[in-house]
Amino acid sequence: MTQTPAPKGGTPTPLHWKLVIDAADPHAQADFWAAALHYEAEDNSALVQQLLELGALPAAATVDFHGRPAFRDLIAVRHPDDPYDKERGTGLGRRVLFQRVPEAKTVKNRLHLDLHPGEGRRDAEVERLTALGASVLRRVSEPAGAWVVMADPEGNEFCVA
Repeated sequence: MTQTPAPKGGTPTPLHWKLVIDAADPHAQADFWAAALHYEAEDNSALVQQLLELGALPAAATVDFHGRPAFRDLIAVRHPDDPYDKERGTGLGRRVLFQRVPEAKTVKNRLHLDLHPGEGRRDAEVERLTALGASVLRRVSEPAGAWVVMADPEGNEFCVA
């Protein structure tokens, strides 16, 4: 494995990243997770419209999402306080991207989100997430701590600590 060289006289620049989650219905997942995390679904409608007008994107690759054109097979949610590219609608900070895949989830996640609502607020947060469409898989209480393992509407596990 090679290491990226540091800029002259400094340390390497941290990489920008996003978490990508496979989904059968990326837009429904974006709605769920935007509500769960208090994030915003990205509005890429200006970019989608521009690509359509240039003929660079077929109409079949788009959908109507909350009254605006969106990419059919992917959509992201972003932290509302983070910067974003106003021309493209793409977040430049904390983001979760949902991409359409043909196969259903079949095994346990290898990566998951842990949500931390704050001291004494776990039960209320579990109730709120359940009302959004999540389900409780199990409650865990161990010497190291307590948390609730949940699943989003497509079965992806996450924890509320």
